[in-house]
Amino acid sequence: MPLPDEFLQYPLRRHGMDHDRYQWSNLFERSPVLWENDTKVAVLITVPIEFFPLNPQGKPFKSPGSMVTAYPDFRHYTTRDYGNRVAVFRFLKCFKDLNIKANFAVNSEVAERYPALIAEIVADGHEIVAHGINMDTLHYGGMDEAQERAQIETSVNTLRRLSGQAVAGWMSPAVSESFNTPDLLTEFGINYVCDWANDELPYPIKTTNGDLMALPVSQELNDRQIIVNYHHTEESFGQQIKDQFDWLYHESVRYGGRILSLTLHPYIMGLPYRIQTLREALTYVMSKPNVSALTGTEVLKPFVSDAAAL
Repeated sequence: MPLPDEFLQYPLRRHGMDHDRYQWSNLFERSPVLWENDTKVAVLITVPIEFFPLNPQGKPFKSPGSMVTAYPDFRHYTTRDYGNRVAVFRFLKCFKDLNIKANFAVNSEVAERYPALIAEIVADGHEIVAHGINMDTLHYGGMDEAQERAQIETSVNTLRRLSGQAVAGWMSPAVSESFNTPDLLTEFGINYVCDWANDELPYPIKTTNGDLMALPVSQELNDRQIIVNYHHTEESFGQQIKDQFDWLYHESVRYGGRILSLTLHPYIMGLPYRIQTLREALTYVMSKPNVSALTGTEVLKPFVSDAAAL
């Protein structure tokens, strides 16, 4: 049964997007992009550094990775904490050995609990991205605007104070936003957001305070998605990293620069029996010519300086 005509008539119905947040364009028809040092594939690694409360409210939903069993769920709580206390340092060593700079998306409560970890991340040249307060303090449709503004302010200001960095990027806890989130982020000087995975290259989002860059972070090439949700082995995940890189490297010859986006959780890929697989995959990627591992701010440079590339 066909839909009535009135279902297809609504404001902003047109070619492309039916909203005014951003314009549509074909990825394969955009002006070619190239980063410094003749980089054709930019490796963008995002490492979530998260705090999962032992007694989550779970409202309006439980964040992925949250507690599972009845209170007190020490099994899952300590597993997550292990990532921040032990496994993350395997990442840091791997990144240093391979000359990789990454984005560390940090809950502000982790920074308050482990300032020494934040200091080491910063000392190694990585970028701190605001990742909310904790994994139970969510942003969601219908929430009070003043409450969300206060949550963003707390997270951003805490991380700026403890890291000494500008903190220009944002990734929402559980990658969950309200309709107001982009507008509120720009109130606090955030330049880019990592929640929108609908592209492979950055693009500008219109807000009430000027443009906010969307830096697409893959929710697919993500160790939690591949290993925890899909139940693939770490060897399979490592091969998928190589396969994705190979195809993007191939495309970069014809279409210009590409981004290999990879999300890694310390409590998953930082385990002793998995870290070697990760190291091998990253060694393969970084061994190719015209490849650089960049922070989010570095990835965005050609996009904010050359509007034609968008």
